[in-house]
Amino acid sequence: MPAILRMHGLNVTTCATVPEALECIQKERFDVLLADLNIGQPGDGFTVVSAMRRTQPEAVTIIITGYPAFETALEAIRNQVDDYVVKPADVQRLLVNIQERLRTKQPRQERSIVRLAHLLRRHEPEIVADWLTMCNGDGEIRSIPLDDRARADHVPVVLAEVFEMLEEHRGVVSEIALAAASRHGHERRRQRYTLAMLLKESRFLRRAVLTAVQRHLLEVNISFLLTDLIDLSDNLDTQVRYSVEAFLSPRSEPLVA
Repeated sequence: MPAILRMHGLNVTTCATVPEALECIQKERFDVLLADLNIGQPGDGFTVVSAMRRTQPEAVTIIITGYPAFETALEAIRNQVDDYVVKPADVQRLLVNIQERLRTKQPRQERSIVRLAHLLRRHEPEIVADWLTMCNGDGEIRSIPLDDRARADHVPVVLAEVFEMLEEHRGVVSEIALAAASRHGHERRRQRYTLAMLLKESRFLRRAVLTAVQRHLLEVNISFLLTDLIDLSDNLDTQVRYSVEAFLSPRSEPLVA
């Protein structure tokens, strides 16, 4: 592809890794970015797109993907980059597309770049809905006859603690949140959940949170993303531990076989 683009009079810089691309973006100016969706890791092309959008917002950004069947991923691509190309790329068509977009591009309204806590607060209903979908799609959890409100009543409490911890940059879980986690463990025991089900719903919540981050990656400040995710994971692990300890406590109602 670089050779063909050069044959048509374009100056092309190629990068093999995400760090190499990020360094180029900082040092040079570009009119167009062509980024593979998966450079070294799944979805890391969004990291390069995000850097370009922040430092050179007028550049045309195009993602190259080999997975057109993933509708969710494609929807995110459509919403957050200028275009996408499906492998194997039709280079002639790509050239026409690039030239047309350079001729007609308009000033872009940039999304605000926020820390992880702000992003998750913004998309909390989406996280809860995804979590409920996963729980209701699991036959074991679905066997416990609860409506959506009763099943998810603890999720906003867990998320609120995570949001506040990230915003306040504190490394410990609040006593209020620990007490709420313990109550949740007792409640799940009373509702006849098993320990495996308790752990499974916790795993589903973590997945729902990370899915929201992936969907909206271009909205988040990636400079702090890894450290925020580590703190988030530690917080969730602590809350789950207190729920499990309460679930196993003799004060809980005995399970009926």
